[in-house]
Amino acid sequence: MQTDRGDGWQGDRLDLDAYLGRLGYDGERAPTLDVLRALHRAHVTSIPFENVYAVLGIPLPLDVESVEDKLVRRQRGGYCYEHVTLFAAALENLGFRFTAMSGRITLGADKILPATHALLAVTASDDDRTWLCDVGFGAGPLGPVELADGAEAEFDGWRFRLERRTDVHGFDQWWLYQYGPDGWIDRHTFTLNPQYPIDYVVGSHYVGSHPRSPFVKRLFAQQFSAARHHQIDGLTWTTTYPDGTRTEQTVEPAGLRHVLEKEFGILLDSEEIDRLLQA
Repeated sequence: MQTDRGDGWQGDRLDLDAYLGRLGYDGERAPTLDVLRALHRAHVTSIPFENVYAVLGIPLPLDVESVEDKLVRRQRGGYCYEHVTLFAAALENLGFRFTAMSGRITLGADKILPATHALLAVTASDDDRTWLCDVGFGAGPLGPVELADGAEAEFDGWRFRLERRTDVHGFDQWWLYQYGPDGWIDRHTFTLNPQYPIDYVVGSHYVGSHPRSPFVKRLFAQQFSAARHHQIDGLTWTTTYPDGTRTEQTVEPAGLRHVLEKEFGILLDSEEIDRLLQA
């Protein structure tokens, strides 16, 4: 696979010190595989997934300064386009080679859904393999997965698998599977067709503002760690563990702000909470 330097991802405009501080990362700054693994894990476990602004109708610009201000300086979360824009800028700043891609969320669906998921294929300076970096899904993985047919990866009990298939038109499609309470489930598909910042702007505009997008209708929030995966859908709070066990409870409206802050690391003011509950 031919990768590119990701020109146009505004890595030179990123405050790398602030970003790495947000992740709690103080290690080496070099485009190596060990650094990629460490950054991936730190990003996924430090910055939550959330769509609050989409529900509230607040614009979500994807220039690096705006994304950095929201996810780093104001310590909020974001959805995949924001996460991947930030991660791509950091990788570019550090000298990694990568290709941005778009995927289709499937989660076992039997119909074709729009390509509205952002992810990266990355190579390191000390390794000739290509690695799938999926930092914006909200449910891991904790590290890069080798982009190879049949590759399996396990991170602290969380299991993932990649498959390459040829569609009816003869084009390769990649499928990422995750092992969960119901066994292996296809999480999303993607191709290696390069995407650029403007492509993500278009996709984000649909996800964050179109009336048919589920992200403008109700709250989605996720916080992922080695020990557990928290998810809120509306007021339903689900916690999944690496062994596949799961708990579910309903959050009382009066307790939503506390749960988001304590369990998800998402700090909202009272006005934002009130507007979310009225959505």
